[in-house]
Amino acid sequence: MVDRPLGAELGDAAALPSLFDQVPAVYAFCREHLFRDDTDRIAAALWPDGRPETGSALLELGCGPGFYARRLAARFAELRVIGLDRSAAQLERARTRLHGEGLGNCRFDLGDATALPYPDASIDAVVSARLLATVDHPGRVIAEAHRVLRPGGRLFVAEPRSSIRAAVPISLMRLAAQLEALRRGRTSGDPDRVEVLDASSFAALVHSRPWRRARDWSDASYRYAVLEKADDTR
Repeated sequence: MVDRPLGAELGDAAALPSLFDQVPAVYAFCREHLFRDDTDRIAAALWPDGRPETGSALLELGCGPGFYARRLAARFAELRVIGLDRSAAQLERARTRLHGEGLGNCRFDLGDATALPYPDASIDAVVSARLLATVDHPGRVIAEAHRVLRPGGRLFVAEPRSSIRAAVPISLMRLAAQLEALRRGRTSGDPDRVEVLDASSFAALVHSRPWRRARDWSDASYRYAVLEKADDTR
């Protein structure tokens, strides 16, 4: 699987509120405490010389509570960081954390990773972590990341390998939403699910654009890719 039709297997559920909005604290807890922290790996892959150039722009796609956006902004004061997510509730948590940390080089935007609200060649680095398995059109995410990257810019991708582990946050959010719905005496919407990419689908997806350099690898838990945009592509 590389791409899925919009709304496939969802039917009318596509119009229901996302679990990420219904119970945002549950996903934020998973992101902060249960998932792997790849901050060091991301920094080494995107800036092998040690640090980004002053004024460089980094975009975290599907940022949720802004885990990587905030950590990278704190590590590199010279970096301009944008976190983007389609969940207003997740972004509210991200902005609250950002305010508490006093980071002036980071912001969070509401938007869709399959239709980015940024000009061509306007971003120096993009991070996509645990996102492709949760969107209807993962191919569009890669295409949009490629579009907004400047020539020589890099995209870092991380996706879980285990369907069971990847489904843990969705399962926890689903349970929390159902319990809250019972407490309020109403029905809970449940449009979210996870579809983990196998090795061949992941490789086909990340190599689907004309990168100048592309490297992908995996360990026991994640599949990774680092992709560098060529000078003569848009």
